[in-house]
Amino acid sequence: MRTLVVDHPLVTHKLTALRDAASDTATFRSLTAELVTLLAYEATREIRVQPVSVTTPVGIARGVKLARPVPLIVPVLRAGIGMLDGMTRLLPMADVGFVGLRRDEESLIASTYADRLPTDLTNRDTFVLDPMLATGGTLATVISMLAARGAASVTAICLLAAPEGLRRVEEAFTGDEAGGDADGDTASGDDPEPGSLGAPGGLEAPGGFGAPGGLGAPGGLGAPGVRVVTAAVDERLNERGYIVPGLGDAGDRLFGQI
Repeated sequence: MRTLVVDHPLVTHKLTALRDAASDTATFRSLTAELVTLLAYEATREIRVQPVSVTTPVGIARGVKLARPVPLIVPVLRAGIGMLDGMTRLLPMADVGFVGLRRDEESLIASTYADRLPTDLTNRDTFVLDPMLATGGTLATVISMLAARGAASVTAICLLAAPEGLRRVEEAFTGDEAGGDADGDTASGDDPEPGSLGAPGGLEAPGGFGAPGGLGAPGGLGAPGVRVVTAAVDERLNERGYIVPGLGDAGDRLFGQI
């Protein structure tokens, strides 16, 4: 599993405004869409393409177009819906699936209540939209669902991540097996530094994902390449499983408290 913290002034600027408790719902929604588009630019750096030639007004130009099958975007309900507009601005041709997971506030264990995914994802790049990578249980579950359907790659786009959540996903998908129990969480060590190139599970500079679909460790044959792209890695989780300093409950700030 590889992680990219997108180190860019515009990303930091928009994330700072998102964090501000004074930002109203309309502002939060708009900033979320803008930030997701910026993150998606880096997240799609390894997307599969095929060569083509086109006729310009003065000659022939060689270029590329997205390979088929088209990518699949998977927002995690409900907060991931608030990220969909920013992602489809960049990939309007992509298909969209949905996964709904509910986290128990006592145990912090995620359970699935909705699954609207294609049964066969062979050779497809997939992009998971989940604003907060906190304990990691939700993301690990979704990645396992996509891997079981044959996805070629899984890239998670998150506004924020916690070290504990990154460690949880890394342990599940950089080891002897891809997959594993999606419920437990393991605390991480030091916070990673943005833009630092490292071993599997470490952070990479923009564009440094390496070979498309590559696995982080031996033993994961047939599993998808797993990546996490985020605007920042925060300090820690609190006792309620919220990211600190974070930005609050992304779902509530996008859609209101229900």
